[in-house]
Amino acid sequence: MSGFKRDRSGHAKRHHDGPKQGGAPKPVVRNAYTPMFERFRDELDEHHDRRERIIKASRDITALSKKIIFSLQRVRKIDGDIPQDIAKEMNARLNEIAKLLAIIGPETQGINRHRYAYSLRCLEELVEALSFAHYLKTQSLVSMDELTSVTDDLARKGAAAEDEAMADADDDHRGAAEGHSKADAASGDPPATAAPQNASPPPTVQLTEYDYIYGLFDLSGEMMRFATTTTALTGELATSSSAEGGLPGSRPRTIVRDMQDLGSLFEMLPQQRNKTWDGKMGVLRASVAKVERLGYGITVRGSEREKGWVPDMRDEEPGSPE
Repeated sequence: MSGFKRDRSGHAKRHHDGPKQGGAPKPVVRNAYTPMFERFRDELDEHHDRRERIIKASRDITALSKKIIFSLQRVRKIDGDIPQDIAKEMNARLNEIAKLLAIIGPETQGINRHRYAYSLRCLEELVEALSFAHYLKTQSLVSMDELTSVTDDLARKGAAAEDEAMADADDDHRGAAEGHSKADAASGDPPATAAPQNASPPPTVQLTEYDYIYGLFDLSGEMMRFATTTTALTGELATSSSAEGGLPGSRPRTIVRDMQDLGSLFEMLPQQRNKTWDGKMGVLRASVAKVERLGYGITVRGSEREKGWVPDMRDEEPGSPE
């Protein structure tokens, strides 16, 4: 059965998919407001293209940051150097992140940094990865100034690598032309690709307070997973190699104390009344409680459990049957 439509008399309707045969197209009406709306169109097209580039780079940065965290979860102690193989993987992924930060750096200057804040949620994941690595090496909390310095260095490093690659490509294209003039090559003139001495530094991606705070919120979950894994494999809590505060006779600092201090710091902050803050705050409190129960279980009943015992947090939830 054909798919044409009929009118009320039962006759087939004629389709008008375009102008009639032989008919001239309708002229575009232009007036004094047309250039203004054309500028609006161009600005919106530029905005959508920029947002798509930022989103694509943000997804790649998030994936690379998660891979760094997965690698760091293979570390088995705190307050020490990261194993060489894990550090090598981490540095390779940071080099890739540096190139991505260099790409989106020019796109996020000025008001655009806040205009595309939601699309730059990848910075929270990057803060989580960098702060986790800092904690494993120093057993301390990284400051925002330190993280800002690291992210700026990454963006500049990525921009320098991109400029070097472009310079190499230009040299390859110029090599054939220079080969035809050996006399000019022997004259000692400086190369045309020499970088200017007063070149301005490449733009970087600004790290905001919310990126820092929300990244540290997520750090608590990784610390909880690290504490659970190391306890299951070693039979004891992750502990620093030196006494707390360097005082003789004091006990080494455990990850339980670190989690309690981190939770206390967030509890002392002015509480934000929004869905994101409340959700992350609930996860933080649950992570601190899990590590505390893990520490209490090791201390009180550790001798009753054989090596290789894996803690099951579901069996120790408050109110669960014995």
